[in-house]
Amino acid sequence: MQQAEIRVRGRVQGVGFRPTVWRLAQECGLSGDVRNDAEGVLIRVTGEHAAIVDLVDRLKRTPPALARIDLVEIMPGTVSCDAGFRIVDSTKGSARTEITPDSAICGECAREVLDPAQRRYRYPFANCTHCGPRFSIIRAIPYDRAATTMAPFRLCPACAGEYRNPADRRFHAEAIACEACGPQARLVPHIPSNDVPDTAACLLRDGHIVAVKGLGGYQLACDATNSTAVARLRTAKRRNSKPFALMARDLDVIRRYGDVSTEEAALLQGPCAPIVLLRAHGSLLPEVIAPGLRTFGFMLPTTPLHLLLLQHIDMPVVMTSGNLTDAPQIIGDDEALTLLGRVADFVLTHDREIATRVDDSVVRVVAGKARMWRRARGYAPSSIQLPPEFAAAPALLAAGAQLKATFCLLRDGVAIMSPHIGDLEDARTFDDYRRGITHLSGLYDHAPTAIAIDAHPEYLSAKYARECGLPLIEVQHHHAHIAACLAENGRPLTAAPVLGIVLDGLGWGDDGTIWGGEFLLADYRSARRMAAFQPVAMPGGTAAVREPWRNLYAHLKAAGLQPDASHPVLDAMIDNQVNTPMASSCGRLFDAVAAALGICAERQSHEGEAAARLEALADAHTLSDEDDALAYPLSISTPSAGSIAWLGYQEMWQALTADISRGTSFGVIAARFHKAMAIAIVAMARALAGVEHFDTVALSGGCFQNAILLEQTERRLRDARFAVLAHSIVPCNDGGLSLGQAAVAAARLMAAA
Repeated sequence: MQQAEIRVRGRVQGVGFRPTVWRLAQECGLSGDVRNDAEGVLIRVTGEHAAIVDLVDRLKRTPPALARIDLVEIMPGTVSCDAGFRIVDSTKGSARTEITPDSAICGECAREVLDPAQRRYRYPFANCTHCGPRFSIIRAIPYDRAATTMAPFRLCPACAGEYRNPADRRFHAEAIACEACGPQARLVPHIPSNDVPDTAACLLRDGHIVAVKGLGGYQLACDATNSTAVARLRTAKRRNSKPFALMARDLDVIRRYGDVSTEEAALLQGPCAPIVLLRAHGSLLPEVIAPGLRTFGFMLPTTPLHLLLLQHIDMPVVMTSGNLTDAPQIIGDDEALTLLGRVADFVLTHDREIATRVDDSVVRVVAGKARMWRRARGYAPSSIQLPPEFAAAPALLAAGAQLKATFCLLRDGVAIMSPHIGDLEDARTFDDYRRGITHLSGLYDHAPTAIAIDAHPEYLSAKYARECGLPLIEVQHHHAHIAACLAENGRPLTAAPVLGIVLDGLGWGDDGTIWGGEFLLADYRSARRMAAFQPVAMPGGTAAVREPWRNLYAHLKAAGLQPDASHPVLDAMIDNQVNTPMASSCGRLFDAVAAALGICAERQSHEGEAAARLEALADAHTLSDEDDALAYPLSISTPSAGSIAWLGYQEMWQALTADISRGTSFGVIAARFHKAMAIAIVAMARALAGVEHFDTVALSGGCFQNAILLEQTERRLRDARFAVLAHSIVPCNDGGLSLGQAAVAAARLMAAA
């Protein structure tokens, strides 16, 4: 007989891990106990050596559905355990375990809620160790009921029996509840009803807007097939054209409106249950849902409340964030009744408090692989294991970007990214950002030794970091993008540099100018600019980001072409370099081409709108079948050691405007432009490979949210015999920037040690 202590780290709390250990230990004939503590799960066993090995092997092979084991350590035990196996109380300490993200309702709970024979029939807050709220309700680690917003709800005898029974799937499910002892739903204004979700469903079918309290915040819902209701919601929410997310009761409803692949179905039905961007078919939904686009963002019910709300609704409903314009999603009940009451006719709320705001995640499948566009509910704050060399890195905070902000905690070689927060230009979002850092750092007992920031002098995230009194490590914007891609793909710290191709809107360059179409030779520690898109003036500065016609005017002038109408003020600004920064921005190039085709020419209401509509316009036949020779040519200056190569647009604009003049279909023009970009990017990579040795290319930046550009570029690079790294688990846009900042800062600090 032997004694052993087994330490398990990872996502192992609040997922039914201890009951699984209890069951397996008994099957293996072992005595001992298992407990949660600040580092994860600790198992103490007495038994035969072969049985202990068998227990560990079975835990690794068959962990609970929501668990993720990062590390198992087996150490000699010092205490001989009594006969039998027990689950014992948690112990506290410095937090080293992972917080489990919120999870969508599981199949077993869904069946219970819809089964009249079950005691939780039509109860809107049923959950178990396989599903339900986690991060959104937690206040402290270890994850116990007393440390969550479920603490005020005292368990009834029936729920207490389940909670204490290791053989029950609700054993220590901290959010466990039922109609007799748990949270209650209500409608405001009050409508007498024996079934609140069903009454709310009737209101939706009648054309009303209903605010719904979801897992991580309030949402706004209406009948997606009712164009009047959707338009009214758009006006009241002050959301001019940004697409609305949709929710449907099941896949059969979704398939009426969009194509669903096997990969997309798995995402929709999985425990993370993100919004999945699907290719639309037909014209069954009104244009006002997603103006100018060919995709819809769909999700399935994430909670029992959503499931009951949609059970008898045979069409999609809009299910968008409960906020106004760019403000944070509302989580407080009083604020919801006050502010959302001006938008919604009714509020479907409940009395379980939301401790932490968590928005819905957004995923798109491109080239058969899921790509994260927004990382939040279901995914965050799951940790990201960095390559092994990062285990020696000191504790760090990475402050992230200005737009699509996230922050990142790094410790023990593990990165913990916050959920998507939003654009820090909004004062309420900036307040939420600061609260989030305090909350997550407190949960993990995280004390950073330094803070990584973007080099842009005006980023609010960097200004916040400067007030913290810790050493700062500036990381160039596009270098951070590449490092994020390297980190999520597990690229070793000692690996050779890659060619990082970063295409985005704006980022502060090493030379103090605006970059956005960059080819950098980079590893974690350093990055050197080898090539870039030819810089073009941005007349009006930030005004050019909002108004694509300004970029079109500047691009045509730079190409030696005459714009349709002269603009003396812009001419003077460009000629005299007044409020007209030069920018190598790929995002502004997409804006200019969109404006040339009449897309959002005067103004785009949200970042990336013009580019997204340009992508949607592209003709599929031209992309797949037309000869590459008809794609618009972009010029490449000859690369040489010590100088920057430029990718120029003059010939492209000449060919594109000639196509417009001869009446070529705008869909064909859009497709030829997309192909031209991919062809030119690969040509530049091949040219640079003749100057510096590299065999791997890393793609990053918000422009690669464009599925056509990403698919075409990846495929053509692989055809050119390059290994290609791209994003999947973190966003390619600025939402992934904090991970890259953390990796760069850690690499530099370790090198300097």
